[in-house]
Amino acid sequence: MTADTSGHRAAPAISLVGFDADDTLWRSEDYYRDAQRQFEAIVAGYVDLDDVHERLYAVEARNLALFGYGAKGMTLSMLEAAIAITGARIAASDLQRIVELGKALLRHPVELLPGIRDAVAAIARDHDVVLITKGDLFHQEAKVRQSGLADLFPRIEIVSEKDAATYTRVLAEFAIAPAQFLMIGNSLRSDIVPVLALGGWGVHMPYHVTWAHEAQAQLDAAHAARMREVATPAELPDAVRALAGRAGG
Repeated sequence: MTADTSGHRAAPAISLVGFDADDTLWRSEDYYRDAQRQFEAIVAGYVDLDDVHERLYAVEARNLALFGYGAKGMTLSMLEAAIAITGARIAASDLQRIVELGKALLRHPVELLPGIRDAVAAIARDHDVVLITKGDLFHQEAKVRQSGLADLFPRIEIVSEKDAATYTRVLAEFAIAPAQFLMIGNSLRSDIVPVLALGGWGVHMPYHVTWAHEAQAQLDAAHAARMREVATPAELPDAVRALAGRAGG
């Protein structure tokens, strides 16, 4: 915060910082990739195809509007894809193995990215913070509880989609303008591009693997000045300070 000429503390140019959860606060996509490899190994017992990966993704993408994001939707899509790819020849025992893959996804441990708690705490000292994540409500709530980070976030938003309409609703509830909001996340498509398009700010922290759906995004060159990219959580506080300084300038 800065002081105005009357001596009162003025509101910061960026008053609210949002954090994504999966692959920003903790590991997630690694577990989905492992489940997909095991799924492909099961299906390989029936067919000799080199496009199983693409065919599964096509089913997942088609089902997003029905099942939403997360482990449960992926499990249903794996079952559907397995039946279609094998011409319904897949055995019930192998369908059960796929169900178990989905259960394992729901039970996977919450492993924080190194340094992320310190980074969130440092940013929270200067700004209000909110956790904005999408996916299955029960699964995301469980991960937040297990993460040990819930105490750092006075408010947690679990949404079905992270797009301009969702961010507009969240900002309206906080009664702030987009220019006062900064979002931190690993996905350009969900965390950065919609916020920049609204006039907000973003810090992109790429994860080492990204789901194909989240990779489908293009950053508008006109918005690039309102975004920073960092490689590790330790760099987040400085990136936020830099953008906050630019916003206040």
